[in-house]
Amino acid sequence: MTQLTLLTREGCHLCDAMKRVVAQVQQHQPVSLTEIDISSDVALERRFGTEIPVLMLGDRILARYRISASELKARLVNQDGDAEQAPTSPSR
Repeated sequence: MTQLTLLTREGCHLCDAMKRVVAQVQQHQPVSLTEIDISSDVALERRFGTEIPVLMLGDRILARYRISASELKARLVNQDGDAEQAPTSPSR
């Protein structure tokens, strides 16, 4: 089963939309989702504060802000494709 992580925070409408996309993909592929509220982690808040939602597969960022179900399915099939490497340090 593919384990995805969603960096989110309460009240984030884009995060809710990303969760719906993952739920659509889950109907066709074995995918589990773990949500992490970045406001509970100072380091994550600093690193991703204005960039949520961020959907990750391990340490790779699959999507920021928005992704369609078809695009997410394609990225999961071709995990070396358009996914970007997560930054190792804050860019600020």
